[in-house]
Order: sequence, then C-alpha cells, then structure tokens
Amino acid sequence: MLFALLMRLLSGHKGQVAAIIVLQLVQTAGILLLPTINAAIIDDGIVAGNTPEIFRLGIDMALVAAIQAAAAVAAGYLGAVVAMAVGQQLRAEVFTKIQSLSSQEVAAFGAQSLVTRSTNDTQQIQSFAVLVFTMLVAAPVMAVGGVYLAWQQDIVLSSVVIIIVPVLLLIMYLIVRRLIPLYRDGQTLLDGTGQILREQIIGANVIRSFVRQEYEARRFARANAGLTGNNLQSALVIAAMLPLIMIVVNLSSVAVVWFGGHRVYSGEMNIGALTAFIAYIMQILLAIMMAMYVLTTAPRAAACAERLNAVLNTQPSVNDAGCSGDGGNGDDAEGGSGAFEGATVIFTDVGFAYPGAESPVLHNISFAASPGTTVAVIGSTGSGKSTLLGLLPRFLDTSAGTITIAGRNIRTIPLQVLRRAMAIVPQRSYLFTGTIAQNLRIAEPEATDSQLWQALETAQAARFVRALPLGLASEVGQGGTNLSGGQRQRICIARALLRRAPIYLFDDSFSALDFGTENRLREALADTLTDAVVLVVAERISTVAGADRILVLDDGRLVAQGTHLELLETSTTYREIAESQLALEGLP
Repeated sequence: MLFALLMRLLSGHKGQVAAIIVLQLVQTAGILLLPTINAAIIDDGIVAGNTPEIFRLGIDMALVAAIQAAAAVAAGYLGAVVAMAVGQQLRAEVFTKIQSLSSQEVAAFGAQSLVTRSTNDTQQIQSFAVLVFTMLVAAPVMAVGGVYLAWQQDIVLSSVVIIIVPVLLLIMYLIVRRLIPLYRDGQTLLDGTGQILREQIIGANVIRSFVRQEYEARRFARANAGLTGNNLQSALVIAAMLPLIMIVVNLSSVAVVWFGGHRVYSGEMNIGALTAFIAYIMQILLAIMMAMYVLTTAPRAAACAERLNAVLNTQPSVNDAGCSGDGGNGDDAEGGSGAFEGATVIFTDVGFAYPGAESPVLHNISFAASPGTTVAVIGSTGSGKSTLLGLLPRFLDTSAGTITIAGRNIRTIPLQVLRRAMAIVPQRSYLFTGTIAQNLRIAEPEATDSQLWQALETAQAARFVRALPLGLASEVGQGGTNLSGGQRQRICIARALLRRAPIYLFDDSFSALDFGTENRLREALADTLTDAVVLVVAERISTVAGADRILVLDDGRLVAQGTHLELLETSTTYREIAESQLALEGLP
C-alpha cells in the first residue's frame, strides 16, 4: 500500500525520478571504483616503486571522487525537491478529499484524526520519500556491486561475505517485523492523545468550572504514558539494531584481517587487494545498514499510508452532480444562483437515516416554501430540526423522498451551484482567525465597506463593531473566542446577509440574543429578505411566532404545520412547547 501510494504520487515526476536514479548510479559507481583504484595504487605504484603510476592513478581517483561527490549532491537536492512535491501533492489531495466528505464521514474519522492524518501522517510519507531517493537505490547497487568486486579481489576470502550477509538480513527482518505493529499502534495513540489535548484546550473553562483539573490531568497522563511507552518500545528496537550490526561488522572485520593476513603472508593475495576487500566489506555492511534504516522507517510510513488511503478511498455519501448534471444551464455553468430566483423549495416524503442506525432520524417530511415566505421549524431537542435543514444544501443526503428547487431535484444540481444559491447561518457560530471584515467577506469577497456596514446594521451588530478600537479591522480569534456568543451570532448573520441569495437558512441562529435584539433583528430581516425563501430552525416560540408557516417536529415526524395561532389551537405538541416557555395566560 505504501509503495503503491508513492508510485501514484510520483507518476507526474517520472523525468526527475529517472534523473535521481541515474545520479545515484553514478554516485554508487564512484564509491565502488575508489577501493579498486586505491588497491592499484598500493600494488602497482607503492609496492612496485612506480611513481608515475601513483600520480596517474591518484588523478583518476581524484576525478572519480569529484564526480561521485557532485552526483551525490545533485541526487540529494533533486530527491529533496521531488519528496517535497510529493508531500505537497499528498497534503492537497487529503485536504480536498476531506472537504468533499459529508459531516457523517468527518464524524466517523474524527476531527482530530483527520488533522493528524493531514499533517503528521503526510510528513511521515514525505520523510520516507526523502530516504527512498537518497538510499533505496544506492543501497542494493552498492551491496551487489560490493559483493561482486570483493569476489573479484579474492574468491576464498569472499566466503566471509556469504556468512555475514544472511545474518544481517535476518536481523533486518526481525526488527522490521517487530516495528510494524508498534508503529501502527503508535499512530492510533497519537490520535487519542491529540484528541484529549484538543478537548482540554477547547473545554478549559468547563474543566475549571467543575474543578476537574486533576481528573483531566490523570486522563491525559494515561494517554501520554501509553504513547510514551509505545515510542519507547520502538526506540529500544531501533536502538538494538546498531549494536547487533556492529557486532557482525566487527567480527567480520576480524575474520577478514585474520584470514586475509595469512593469505598475504603466504603470497596468495596482494596487500592492495586486501585493503580493497576490507573496503568492500565495509561498503556491503554500509549498504545493508542503509537499507535497514529505510526499512525501519517503512513500517511507520506504511501505517501512515494505510490511514491516508482510508481517507482518500472513502466515497463521499454526498455525490456531486458536476457541472454536467442533469438539467444544467448557463447559470449553472457559471456557478451563479440566477436559475433559482423566485424558486419554490419542496420537500416530498423526505426521510433520513444514518448508516447502521436502528431507526431513521426523519420520517416522511413534506412541505413547500415559496419565495417571500418564512418557514420555521420547531420541536424538542433531538427531534431532527438541524438534520432537516442540513439536507437542503446537501451536507447530508436524503435516505428517502426528494427535495426540489424550482422543480429540479437537488441531487442533479452541482454542489457549488446549489450552495451558492443559499446563505447559511450554522448552528455553531464559527468565525475564522482574521479581521471582522475578512470574516464577512467569506460570503462576498468583493463586498465594499459600505455593504459590510449595511449587513452589520441589519444583523444588529454595527453598534458593537463601531465601538471596537479598529472597527472592521478588529482581529477575531480562532472560532471567535474573543467575542461573546451573541456577537458571534450577529456577525455570522451579517456574513450570510452579504450574499444576496434566493434561499436563506438560519439554524438556531438567534439563541444567544436577548429578546429585544432578536425582535429588532427579525423586523430588519423581514424588511430585507422580502423575495427570498427563509427557513428558520429555532427552540424559542418567540423566534417562530411571526413565521408564515411553522413546522412542528416530534421524534423526526412532522406532526403539525400552520401559523402560530392555528397551532396553538390544533397542535398539542406545539402548545406544550409554548406553555413550557410562556405563561399560558400571556399567549396571544
């Protein structure tokens, strides 16, 4: 899986990869030639007393060394460039895939796990690619070439190589076999530790308010100890590799010098050949050590590749119809929303169930929302209100029934076109790091400052923004943590209002506002969104009372619909909700 992933990523860099291989072959050839030249200098020059031969061979040796060094530098540089390109491409693919996943797939992986896969796991693959380009080609060529050239120097002494190579390969196999499960478990433990840390940072105030610091410290300590123990085991296995190899290297060196010395003494071998043989033995061992280093990192990279492929191979449950979707027109091709101006939204027998769930979240929901009308959805917690609203922009896909806009099934509309036809205020009022103006322009990048202030006025946010020292240029912390809940909600509403869309979705977007601010905001929205379809999810009766139609959900079923006054008379569920919030005698 790891090498299949690398081969796919490298498919666009074939020329560079070929150049790296050629440069590494040149580099390795130079390394292998140097001991042979050195042996010739000793035997044909120094021992024979032939000074001109020494100079000639010395010049050859210097040229080979220079070419080998230049090839090594070029191969290293080009390998790093390609490895960085592989990392960049992989991060881009993972990011794009995550953006295409629906909320249920994101929840299945976990936000922290996706962050770890996008950063740490891709970094591991990138680091492994660097090793592949610097060692994996050179190591086997050096090992095979070293064995051949050592055999050329002395056949009898080559028996030492026949013994040590299988021993080193056995050590390599045992180490890699042990590391694979350790690295796989380590990535899972890293996910868990990151998740706990993320929860403790985000939920710091909750932890402090319930005096749970000691419990959370113990919880993190357990996760941290598990990760530390796993890393320690991996480190011990790797640490054992070098001593084992050095034992084999030292024993083989002793054997070569012992037996080689006897052969030189008996005249069966030249001194230069012995020095070359020793150099080739060192090169063989170095090649095997290089291969072992690559292979000890391969299990971690393989575990990361497995996790990344799990993301990349996930088929989104929400499929994009594409620009060539059924019924496409000019507006669709341009990504505009003009095709849906004055459109009616119709839900017909809509149902939704999460995969593997025992029962659906929504059952047979049918209603219509016309331009210029506000349809509100109310119900108890867990009744499926937000899920219902999330089906329209296809954050989730219906399990049954159809949703149409202007008579077109939303499954046949390209996602970008569909979502550009909507302005959405999500249940969680999330703002991004940057200024207030930058957050607002997410909806309309070309909006002028006057348009920003107009949207803020409608959203009842202009007063507190003007009170800030820098106004629109005031910085917003990640998630809007330096603003109150009501301020975040109003900025999110202003952001949605900047997009002049035919459909507006408000998912419990007024819950953090006081009644006075909410009333002024609803009046301003009624004056502004006169020609749009407005869908509102709310918990408070005061929020939905002025809607043209109110849908009452109970356990995922549409149990009643009508105006506020009609539902007070006809719907027990709606009246119970109203009575729980208002004094019965105060009901209109």
